[in-house]
Amino acid sequence: MSSSSRGTIYLEDARVLQQLAYDGDQFVLRVEAPKCAARAEPGSFAHLTCDPSIPMRRPLSIMRADAQAGWIEMLYKVAGPGLQALAARKKGDTISVLGPIGRPFTVHPERPRTLLIGGGVGIPPMVFLAERLRGRSDVSWKPLVLMGSEIPFPFRTRPSSIIVPGIPTSTIACMPMLEEWGIASRLASKADYPGCFDGFVTALADAWLASLGPAELAEVEIFSCGPTPMLEATAKVARRYGVPCQVSLEEFMACAVGGCAGCTVRVQTPDGPAMKRVCVDGPVFDAYTVF
Repeated sequence: MSSSSRGTIYLEDARVLQQLAYDGDQFVLRVEAPKCAARAEPGSFAHLTCDPSIPMRRPLSIMRADAQAGWIEMLYKVAGPGLQALAARKKGDTISVLGPIGRPFTVHPERPRTLLIGGGVGIPPMVFLAERLRGRSDVSWKPLVLMGSEIPFPFRTRPSSIIVPGIPTSTIACMPMLEEWGIASRLASKADYPGCFDGFVTALADAWLASLGPAELAEVEIFSCGPTPMLEATAKVARRYGVPCQVSLEEFMACAVGGCAGCTVRVQTPDGPAMKRVCVDGPVFDAYTVF
């Protein structure tokens, strides 16, 4: 474990409070982990033991955290025996949780027009960041959350009542929870889902950014999480409009606390290229240093 993380990552026996199943082998898991919940930030993740018979933990992005109630919530899609075993855990079961881990997103008040782009299981950090921005009163934050998925979304979509200039008028599907919070959201998919933008979520982001003038673009910052090709496309869109962009990388992990260096990525630094660990040096990086 790196010295920067020592004292901020906690090991807890977390009780399963809720496990909800959605189409596409997707699950939302809520566990009681008060120490992790008290310190979790958008972009951080938890390392979970899926089952006593499976020694390797699995890293899952934190989608929501309630410090007062002491719970964290994570969305995951079953892939492999580990997450298959996790999906079988029931209310009242105990799961070993290590977290919160990683460097989170950093928002800047001078850029309140935040564009949050999530793809697939990269959606959770965007929900977490949107919720945190909703709770801040330092400036008038204007988050717009765009989500993409080629399998059914892990929530029941509905038409949005929040008008978003620059978004195609036929793109009306939203995430109900964000809508209830008063946060604008729109969905994209190439799977022909009703009300969704027909294309990649990065193309939808491009359309919205193209509608903004120079003064508005000067207030924009992009935050994104999802598959690597999506993040690379997000970085290209950000570059095209000259706006800063932070990305949360997804990598396979073993220890998740910086010891094994199995999740390294090449990052540009002022001193030249360097290999950085996604778990503790990230998972959030400046997009321009990675892509």
